[in-house]
Amino acid sequence: MTPTAAPRSCLSVPGVDDRKVHKAWASEADEIVLDLEDAVQASRKAEARDLVAALSGRTAGARVAVRVNAARSAWCHLDVAACAGPDGPAESIVLPKVESAGDLEFLDRLLDGAEAASGRSEPLGVQALIETAKGLANLRDIVRATPRLRTLILGYADLGASLGRSADRWSYAQDAVLVAARSAGLAAIDGPFLGVADDEEFRRRVQHAKELGFDGKWVIHPRQIGTVNAVFTPGADEVAHARAVLDALHGIDRGAVELEGKMVDEAVAVAARRVLARVEAARS
Repeated sequence: MTPTAAPRSCLSVPGVDDRKVHKAWASEADEIVLDLEDAVQASRKAEARDLVAALSGRTAGARVAVRVNAARSAWCHLDVAACAGPDGPAESIVLPKVESAGDLEFLDRLLDGAEAASGRSEPLGVQALIETAKGLANLRDIVRATPRLRTLILGYADLGASLGRSADRWSYAQDAVLVAARSAGLAAIDGPFLGVADDEEFRRRVQHAKELGFDGKWVIHPRQIGTVNAVFTPGADEVAHARAVLDALHGIDRGAVELEGKMVDEAVAVAARRVLARVEAARS
């Protein structure tokens, strides 16, 4: 998956809560993330894993991802095996607390073996959740660790704990994740706002993430999906401009051309294609 095909809204739900899982299945989220990690207490890890495995053969209206437990945990390998069946619902694995290329290389090997054992023909993608200081420091290596990698996700709660920071000052982390993702042709998804309301503060955070350049945002309550989808869906003026850029550059031999008093070139065309791809993704 490239950034131009990224989901706008990613609804995270506890993998152990059957009611919430089925409610998410009927939601308007572009992606559903079944969480086997933070949302599930240790005594219920096996129960959550079995619930997710039981969804095999079911098709949701959205993409489905599973957040497994961290690479150094006692449950990661079991989670991965449960997700790698030939008709499992997941299209990708979200690996939390990614701190090095080695974490993703470990997951890559687990998936190779689990998919070979199950006979799965379509390889699972991987999404890396960046939520520690080490993860931020090692982004350059992380984005090159596996060809399965599709997405970088910024996780604020654990990152705040890792940095010892409670203030809402995330510019460096946001820029670092976005630059690393774009350098490797990956999607960049902003982490969730921890409130569950669709209020003014939440809307401000969503708009800010869009203006920074993120492709979409995680949410933790279905009532927030509509706002996220609306903000990350290009408006009519944005779409018109994108089409004008591509029309102006179509078939020319030189590197740039004037449009509405400004010079546009291939760099501007990349952004224009991303806009139009978002429109197509929203229609599908």
